[in-house]
Amino acid sequence: MTDKQREMAEHSAKGHSLTLTDRAHVEIGGVVEVCSFDEESVVLVTACGELTVEGAGLRVGALDLTRGVVVVDGRVSAFYYDDTNESRKKGSLRGLFRKV
Repeated sequence: MTDKQREMAEHSAKGHSLTLTDRAHVEIGGVVEVCSFDEESVVLVTACGELTVEGAGLRVGALDLTRGVVVVDGRVSAFYYDDTNESRKKGSLRGLFRKV
């Protein structure tokens, strides 16, 4: 088990939470890693997969990866979960090595 998998398993045991207040304040628990952020999107790895927060004027207000908590402020318009990243990576390698 890799360090990243171990870290995700630990956070998964703690759970994942998302609290949205007035479409302007989001508190996200169970965060393993912050991948990227700008004024239009914040991409995080959580215990439940990759989470993208989309909106306008977004800013990371608080970041505590020790506790796995991230706070995002701004105008929130959408949330997207994607937990298929690992399978895509594996799938792309499988296509290179076909049995003849």
